[in-house]
Amino acid sequence: MKIRRKNKFAAEVATSSLNDIMFFLLLFFLIISTVANPNVIKLMLPKASSSQQLSKKQVTLSVDANKQYFIDKQPVSPENLEAELQSIMAGIQEPTVVVRFDKSLTVQDLVDVLQTGAKLNIKMVMATSK
Repeated sequence: MKIRRKNKFAAEVATSSLNDIMFFLLLFFLIISTVANPNVIKLMLPKASSSQQLSKKQVTLSVDANKQYFIDKQPVSPENLEAELQSIMAGIQEPTVVVRFDKSLTVQDLVDVLQTGAKLNIKMVMATSK
């Protein structure tokens, strides 16, 4: 007499390589997290009763299509531009001027303004639109 065995196949998920994968992922994230912020030191800073701000003033120099010069919306003649910039930037340690220049003007007009800033050791930044 034949005895039948009931051979049922059970579905199994092989998880033997899953341990290796998890180990490498953990190692990867640990290494990346230490490299991302290597010099960060968390400190509780003391509080002060008064605060002091640095004197970093930003001045806007605009030139329209008619070659009219404006320093912070105040009209300035091209001949007095250097003197006006020098008087405004007198007490500032790192003077910065944002140059807003009309696109219809020539490159030579822009270079003349930038040379004025170079004479006075002023950092000139040109504003553009997107």
